[in-house]
Amino acid sequence: MFIDFLLDVFHAHRQDDAIVWRDKVYCYEYLVEQVNAWQQRLMEAGITSGTVVALQRDFSPDATAAFLALIETGCVVVPLTPATVAKHAEYLEIVQAEVGIVEDAVGRPTIVRLARQADHPLYETLRQRRHPGLVLLSSGTTGQPKAAVHDMVSLLESFKVERRRLRAISFLLFDHIGGINTMLYMLSNAGCLVAVEDRSPDAVLQTIEKHRVELLPTTPTFLNLMLLSEAYRRHDLGTLKTISYGTEPMLESTLQRLAEVLPSIELVQTYGMSEIGILRSRSRSSDSLWVKLGGEGFQIRVVDGILQVKTRSAMLGYLNAARPMTDDGWLITGDRVEVDGEYFRILGRDSQIINVGGQKVYPAEVENVIRQLDNVAEAVVFGEENAITGQIVCAKVTLRRDEDPKDFKRRLRKHCRERLEDYKVPLRMVIGDGLRTSNLVKKTRATAEDTVNASSD
Repeated sequence: MFIDFLLDVFHAHRQDDAIVWRDKVYCYEYLVEQVNAWQQRLMEAGITSGTVVALQRDFSPDATAAFLALIETGCVVVPLTPATVAKHAEYLEIVQAEVGIVEDAVGRPTIVRLARQADHPLYETLRQRRHPGLVLLSSGTTGQPKAAVHDMVSLLESFKVERRRLRAISFLLFDHIGGINTMLYMLSNAGCLVAVEDRSPDAVLQTIEKHRVELLPTTPTFLNLMLLSEAYRRHDLGTLKTISYGTEPMLESTLQRLAEVLPSIELVQTYGMSEIGILRSRSRSSDSLWVKLGGEGFQIRVVDGILQVKTRSAMLGYLNAARPMTDDGWLITGDRVEVDGEYFRILGRDSQIINVGGQKVYPAEVENVIRQLDNVAEAVVFGEENAITGQIVCAKVTLRRDEDPKDFKRRLRKHCRERLEDYKVPLRMVIGDGLRTSNLVKKTRATAEDTVNASSD
């Protein structure tokens, strides 16, 4: 019923590659068999429509089949990944999970009943509609993660439109809207999802080469690491047609370098949020940060410099926070943008803007300038509270090679003062011993504690 359109695609391409998992290829016929087997298991376990089920897996054929079977059964699915296992107990409480599907000691999937009753009003809404749901949790790096609840029927609508058939890396995670989007796009168009567990540049590019991957959906941080390591020189990327990037701001210097070293590959900026799904996008050019957003079912507007989106695929709301919607149904994204006709340039999250005496500083702008300095591998810019100006600009910098800290900081300040207004120049600087990244290979913003031993002018 809910996934009939997917099953029609699967049946029409029974012998074609569906998923590559740990270098083994699984066809669509196998996936159909596993979906049927999971539906039977769920029925025998007494799992019915409306049950909130935490699926603690990854992009294996079995996990993908379980996900689809849960949707067809009408359950509310909460995808969780091994990378966040330390937080699973907290997550299960937040989402009121009634059932867990986990792997036992030898890797076999096991259905576990949990001592909870999911009675949140948003779940009741889904049950009244008799629709399956999806719950996505934010990273929760600055507090308790927010749990966004979706009506899966609305999310699935966009995948009923036939698009290009591709082979793509499952870089974005199983519990991330980008990862779910990649999976459903590939399956709805009879493409092939090539799973990776090791997201280091060499491992990912080796997988692209071995399995003839055409699309790499990834993060700007990963692409910078790929450039720094020069992994692109060690692998044949002849089949790779497109790299799409999102989840965090792309630095102009990184994008221009990518366009220079990979001239035959299209570079496309994407935009999406756990709350609304992934919008269709088109970059002005491979080396441009200006992007056109929208597509079927999406409306865009900018109010006071902040992007707002209206879509029928928007979440029903959060389980544990207020719904960030206007009275007329527009989601306030929190992303500050510039507008040029039909194109947008995303400057960054309004919450991450540094306010120096009433002047706004966008971290990505300062990071882009710092990255242009010789010997800089990566930079993370953030704000620190200050009694006089409200905040000051701070920077944590990772070097390519050893350098005297005092000499480097002197060079960095001179470099920044020549290219930035005074209030944007970092007053505190830390030379780090490596770039901190999240499970999704995104920058992890530094904190004030990182600057304890930093010197300043």
